[in-house]
Amino acid sequence: MLQDETEQGKVYFPGNLVPYLDHPLVRDLAPRTLEELRVRHLYQFLLATTHLETRVVNRGAERIANNRIGIDVSPATRLDAFKVYCDEGYHSLYSLDLVRQVEAATAIAAPDWDFGGFADRLDATAGRLLPGEPVLAQLLQVVVFETLITGVLNELPNDTTVVTTVRDIARDHARDEGRHHRFFSRFFHDLWSALDSGLRDRAAPVLPALIEDCLLWDVHPVRRSLSLAGLTPADVETVIADAYGGARDIRQSASATVRMCRSAGVLDVPGARESFADKGLISDD
Repeated sequence: MLQDETEQGKVYFPGNLVPYLDHPLVRDLAPRTLEELRVRHLYQFLLATTHLETRVVNRGAERIANNRIGIDVSPATRLDAFKVYCDEGYHSLYSLDLVRQVEAATAIAAPDWDFGGFADRLDATAGRLLPGEPVLAQLLQVVVFETLITGVLNELPNDTTVVTTVRDIARDHARDEGRHHRFFSRFFHDLWSALDSGLRDRAAPVLPALIEDCLLWDVHPVRRSLSLAGLTPADVETVIADAYGGARDIRQSASATVRMCRSAGVLDVPGARESFADKGLISDD
């Protein structure tokens, strides 16, 4: 099926969702090289999903499901957390499965990327912002990731230039994430109300920095892919700086997360509103 659709002119990943594909140092590369960049960007999207879901989201979901978060969790919430855990495991399974299928269909190998740096950075940031509270930090990270607006999942399913299988898994993933968003929004309200005032005072002003950290680009796979395309090290760094070095519109991506924080009363904690404004998440007027 993959082979048939690519012969009909469909692509594995839309160029408008690859930030660097139209860069002057990239756009005039040979057609086969551009195709390889698209395919590797799909691999990056899929493999990053497998790592994020299993190493970050399911770490928190398991704690909720097994009532290991330091506050009482209702049986209904625990069951829903287990459903999230199963969903995320399945997202990881079919993401890796599709990588293998596309490799077989295209003869384009997935690089041996190491996504450990991304996970390590998240833990380091959490440890710096909430020292002594690793479980709370992990739960806040999960809530943030599961309530952010993911443009790729929203756009891929409707792009008829993309092969059907890629569109279908994006649609399936987006449907699940809608349910996860609702679950973690409810969970956050319960968690926040259960925290003592001292922890709320510590957590509220650092939540914007946690949100920002979750939205930071991981450019290691991009650097590797561009190098495989034949760009010199200097050109690779130029493309990365131009494509990923500007200010990211985190307000739009985090708009639902901020609404959740506002409704839970996070912004009412002294210093929190200023911290959200400093990160550009809300207007400071």
